[in-house]
Amino acid sequence: MNLRSLTSAPRSGTQLDQDVMLDDATADRLLELGISRRRFLSYCAGLASLMALPQSMVPGLAAAATARTRPSVVYLSFQECTGCLESMVNSFPFQGGGTIENLILNLVSLDFQQTLMAASGDQAEQQLRSATNRSGYVLLIDGSIPAQGNRGYFVSGEKNGVMRFREAAESARLIIAAGTCASFGGLPKADPNPTGAVSVGALLRQLGIKKDLINVPGCPPIPEVLTGVILYYLARGKPALDALNRPTMFYGRSVHEGCYREESFEDGPHARSFDDAHARAGGCLIKLGCKGPVTHSACARIGWNQGTSFPMMSGHGCIGCTEPDFWDRVNTGGTKGFYVPLGHHSSATDPNNEGPEQRGRTEGTWGHGHEDDEDDDDD
Repeated sequence: MNLRSLTSAPRSGTQLDQDVMLDDATADRLLELGISRRRFLSYCAGLASLMALPQSMVPGLAAAATARTRPSVVYLSFQECTGCLESMVNSFPFQGGGTIENLILNLVSLDFQQTLMAASGDQAEQQLRSATNRSGYVLLIDGSIPAQGNRGYFVSGEKNGVMRFREAAESARLIIAAGTCASFGGLPKADPNPTGAVSVGALLRQLGIKKDLINVPGCPPIPEVLTGVILYYLARGKPALDALNRPTMFYGRSVHEGCYREESFEDGPHARSFDDAHARAGGCLIKLGCKGPVTHSACARIGWNQGTSFPMMSGHGCIGCTEPDFWDRVNTGGTKGFYVPLGHHSSATDPNNEGPEQRGRTEGTWGHGHEDDEDDDDD
């Protein structure tokens, strides 16, 4: 069964749904890619919904996803664990395929990515030079970068991280920091930060390079979020960003707001240990260290593994991985730790070595009258 056998629309426009029309070029491209019409419509409509776009934007997203002219993407890895790339290539699958086949190979022209490409050594470096000698590509950065390149903590292609980043950034039209290490420094930047790791934004300022930057944090980021940001950029340009350069369509709300356990946040019952009766019944995990109230992400709204679950649904509190310095967050009693409950006022520290006026941008009150040594009335 092909695309056109599923519609009675005239040749002047192919209808994917009674309210959505696609032009012939997009329809033909879908046929060439072997993508199911229903699956593709579900994908575009789902992304539009996730990004709070009207369904009238579905044709635009579809056209961007199937355009024959594909933007060049250079994907550089620095101090990272490959988790962000692993997340991206396991994004929302089409019938018989996934992001690695349908997004990377068809939506964009991935001209350099060391983990995925067959080339290595001199051949790979030649490919990188060829890709970055042209202007206007999208530079996707994975991992933090040692700010003092001459200390020898990162060397690739006989160049330190600062040199490698600067050469790639100068001709890029857009830089996307994929994951918390690239966005805010992540684990490599955690105390005592032995390598002197910094975020992409901090290094851009250090080098005096002014480029559009989109931070897509997460450890790793939700694959559909990264997919959605790229597709939105192709269809409409740079999305609205918050003070930390995160797309507000995915990072505009706290994890807490979308969590089904939020109903027991104020009045209990709160879980007191993992897998106790309250935890199993959907009780709030705030006293087990959940950082959902001060963490901005779409985890609870989108879920993981094609929407199967998210951490709190699986019984584990949010660790705050989309926020700056989440490894070093100071919680109740001045104590760090993922399982230490939040205090009344919990703020992230300076994510990019910025001045005092920028600090505390994620500060907020997590509760109303909760004290960590108080018992729930119904315990």
